[in-house]
Amino acid sequence: MHSVHLAVLMTSHNRRARTLSALSALESQQGLPAHATLGVHLVDAGSTDGTPEAVRLLHPSVEVMSVGADVSRNQAMRIASRNSRSGGGGGGSHSGRPGGPSHRWTHQLWLDDGVELHPDALARLMGAADVVGAGAVVVGAVRGADGATVYSGRRGRSLVLVEPGGERPEPCDTYDGRVVLLSRAAYDRVGDLDKVFRHRMGDYDHGFRARRAGVPAFVAPWPVGVCAEGPDVPGSREPGIGVREALRRVTSVTELPPRQWWVYCLRHTWPWAPFLMVSPYARTAARATVGRWRA
Repeated sequence: MHSVHLAVLMTSHNRRARTLSALSALESQQGLPAHATLGVHLVDAGSTDGTPEAVRLLHPSVEVMSVGADVSRNQAMRIASRNSRSGGGGGGSHSGRPGGPSHRWTHQLWLDDGVELHPDALARLMGAADVVGAGAVVVGAVRGADGATVYSGRRGRSLVLVEPGGERPEPCDTYDGRVVLLSRAAYDRVGDLDKVFRHRMGDYDHGFRARRAGVPAFVAPWPVGVCAEGPDVPGSREPGIGVREALRRVTSVTELPPRQWWVYCLRHTWPWAPFLMVSPYARTAARATVGRWRA
């Protein structure tokens, strides 16, 4: 029986309690075969709430690397991936059952630190991977506190959420990056999140690049975890802000910075890229203008 070495990539920033809960759920996984090993690679982006210290104390087998607060999520995930291949980064190197060297992993798992996995999540993801084949990507759907699916695979031009269900994995066109399992074969064809995208769009871009490279993606038949996060910060949609402030927010790194948005549109929406490039900024300005009139 072939050995399975799973490299888990995580980032954190000032969510100490949630990060610790995510790690506890990860280390409590059930149903994994005896030959499976885990190595957790966490990159903390300048937390001031004691996250890295708490992880080192309570989960000493996790490899923790601290970087500056200016390092965005996509950048941190790229660093975690690099650490998983080199075995560097500081701290311990393995979580769960200790295994072989980090660079020998057979699968990568992207895991958001706001997701608490169900006890059998990894076993189910690996089972789905066996069904769809070694060269595919398997996405784990995540539900919110109200039971509705909030993260999953995406399908179609409008990026509709793919609901898990049925007896077999459901195909998808791209994916949210909360829980994503990449086989080594899939990784070798697609690679990491693109460094062009610092915060958003990187996961969707990765999914579309996978599809273009002939790497299929599927949503596992069952939800794999719960995300207890509250609603997103309103950002550019906050009622009552002026047009200038709304445009400042929508073009910031946490929303749609123009250069990164143009790269995304050019890659994945041609020939509609020029129209789609300006549409979110035009909608934002119009929404803020109408909101001011109504106020």
